[in-house]
Amino acid sequence: MNRKYLITPYALWSFIFVIVPLFLLVIYSFVKTVDGQVIFSLESYTKFFDPLYIDVLLRSLRLAFITTIICFIMAYPLAMILNSREFSNKTMILILIILPMWMNSLMRTYAWMILLENKGVINNILNFFGLPTKQFLYSEGSIIFGMIYNFFPFMILPIYTSLTKIDNHLIEASYDLGANKILTFRKIIFPLSFPGVITGVIMVFMPSLTTFMITRLLGGGQVILIGNMIEEQFTRTNNWGFGSALSMILMGIILVSIMFFSKNETLAKGGSLI
Repeated sequence: MNRKYLITPYALWSFIFVIVPLFLLVIYSFVKTVDGQVIFSLESYTKFFDPLYIDVLLRSLRLAFITTIICFIMAYPLAMILNSREFSNKTMILILIILPMWMNSLMRTYAWMILLENKGVINNILNFFGLPTKQFLYSEGSIIFGMIYNFFPFMILPIYTSLTKIDNHLIEASYDLGANKILTFRKIIFPLSFPGVITGVIMVFMPSLTTFMITRLLGGGQVILIGNMIEEQFTRTNNWGFGSALSMILMGIILVSIMFFSKNETLAKGGSLI
């Protein structure tokens, strides 16, 4: 069978569920209704530059950046440990990392909501030991925690995969030439694993920037991010034009981020032995 016939169902699926919705977003973002007439307008985009919406975007970028950095700081050393020859329980650790991903993210986040609430398990334990209870929920900290918990596997798995592909003979040659562990890591291990780092950063940063479910459950409406604002335009205020404009702006930011990270990944390839 000709290959073009095999790809037709996937092309049709992409057209219906990706191209058409994206086209509608573009159309809605540039029009508005005045006296029953649909006219071209940039009002939805100019509205975005209100300080209120700029603050929401900056907050979203800040929390996504913090989440990505923390995930990287936690993931890279763990990936190094899992890749070491001396560590024998890597399969079990990888299963523990992947296992929560088999459960729906809504269920995982809701479980933590129950654990962190004022009368939840953690505060009950604090009470048992005579310690004061804490307000864990409805803060930026709880949202960051939820995003780290949900997106951490997307950081560690590509990094671990990149580390496993490094030829150990390069590392041994570095030691034979007199390089210490720090120099070997800086000149060989990290540059060769950098594509995995870039992949992990993209896979954590993008969902952290666009999430609304984690913010709604763990933020309780006290912290509003750009994802929540987009959802609100479509489901509550029925302002599809502004919601579409916000979506297009967010997609633009994501595309620029991907281009930036991809450029750095390209520059990093092959530069490990310099």
